[in-house]
Amino acid sequence: MDNVNHPSYYTDGKIEVIEFIEDKNFGYCLGNAIKYISRSGKKSKETEIQDLQKAIWYINRRIQKLSEQQETVNDEIDKFENEEDRHEKLNTG
Repeated sequence: MDNVNHPSYYTDGKIEVIEFIEDKNFGYCLGNAIKYISRSGKKSKETEIQDLQKAIWYINRRIQKLSEQQETVNDEIDKFENEEDRHEKLNTG
């Protein structure tokens, strides 16, 4: 087995982990989470917990980024609604 390009802990199923990640377009954070989950306990029993902790870190990072994006969208919606209210008051006042 090629330990650089196709490590055994990523190729033990029917599809290589990277192919699954790319096929699903998971992106960096979710792709890394899947990578760490799929190899946990296979690369080394000593690092199984650490691999799962890394997966959680990447998932939390993705949640943080999505939350920030949603906050930005909500701020833009609020600005738009406030501007509409202002125009409405100017036109009726």
